[in-house]
Amino acid sequence: YTGHYVYVVEGGCCTDIVAGYSTATVNFGQFTREEVEAYVATGEPLKVAGGFTIDGLGGPFIDSIEGDPHGIVGISLPLLRQLLAQVGVSWVQLWDK
Repeated sequence: YTGHYVYVVEGGCCTDIVAGYSTATVNFGQFTREEVEAYVATGEPLKVAGGFTIDGLGGPFIDSIEGDPHGIVGISLPLLRQLLAQVGVSWVQLWDK
């Protein structure tokens, strides 16, 4: 699970809070000890949550993802769009900002 909150602040005060979460299951493939050691030696897994990336050097070790891939990379964009709609903000309104 990865949870997200949207806070509505007006006049310096929080007037509303909405929350939600997204889920995903990451299915790793088979890999050798040498591959793991080489990946760790790059330093990449030490700089990211969960010790791997789907959009970097760790990506080829992942066979499939079930669920929301956005939540693995960072904030779940579909969930954020839904939370913003709950507080009256359309996703497309943000495009002009």
